[in-house]
Amino acid sequence: MTAVGRWLTEAVPLGRIAAFRTLVSLFVAGDLVFFTPWVRTHGNVPGELYRPLFVSRLLHLPTPTEWLITGTFWTLLVLALLAATGRAPRLLGWSVFALYLYWMIIAMSYGKVDHDRFGLLVALAVLPTAGRARHGDPTRTEAGGWALRVTQIAVVCTYFLAAWAKLRFGGPDWMTGSVLARAILRRGTDLADLIAQVPYLLIAAQFGIMAFELLSPVVFLLPARWRTAMVGFFYSFHAVTMATITISFAPHLVAMASFLALERVRPLVLLRRLARRAGGATATETSPPRMTTGPTGR
Repeated sequence: MTAVGRWLTEAVPLGRIAAFRTLVSLFVAGDLVFFTPWVRTHGNVPGELYRPLFVSRLLHLPTPTEWLITGTFWTLLVLALLAATGRAPRLLGWSVFALYLYWMIIAMSYGKVDHDRFGLLVALAVLPTAGRARHGDPTRTEAGGWALRVTQIAVVCTYFLAAWAKLRFGGPDWMTGSVLARAILRRGTDLADLIAQVPYLLIAAQFGIMAFELLSPVVFLLPARWRTAMVGFFYSFHAVTMATITISFAPHLVAMASFLALERVRPLVLLRRLARRAGGATATETSPPRMTTGPTGR
């Protein structure tokens, strides 16, 4: 196997695959309820406003109707929750991918197309190829490693291609323009208002964003310890973005968890431990006090 092949299929613990699959599937269910419930309103929009994406035209998908959108919503919600259990990973996994892709097609065929869903869609497409995986299983898998690596590449491409789009459509003027200033005027927070008062800070931030996105592929060249630190920087970048201009990138952040050692995070085990401790404490509190006797035995 070539060096590139070994890099693409670097083995990871099955427990990491199980944890990532659960995280992604639960996010899909949460996305339907909390982040994109507005997609259901497209069922009441006149069909003339529907501008299908290329993939929709390629697959000859019908114009969304209220019944079609409602059926997709409830079917996807149920299947995503089932997929989070890890059962039938291929059948449920690809079913969730197909339905979520269709949900996104409906969402993005009325004007605005978000690029924060790319990594998540890739994760949904490749995770079924990893097969079965149990939480906490240390057995290493190359198939699972490939699924995570492809997702990581999609995450980094989201950054790098965003920079390319900025330079392609905005040119170098993007870095010296008023992009962030306009964003703060439209959806800025009190923190953003304070930052905007510092001379040239927004211009410096735009240069920084461009450099960060163009250099994002460097994450693959770093040793494991420094790679984790750089991924932490990625997350901090989005935390600042949310705190200033209220853009969350939640689907992208979920996909970026493919870089993390998720097998170390086992919430069910933690809950069981807490339950045992609580049960032990309760038993101690309710048990009757023991009778003691003095030196005389009375």
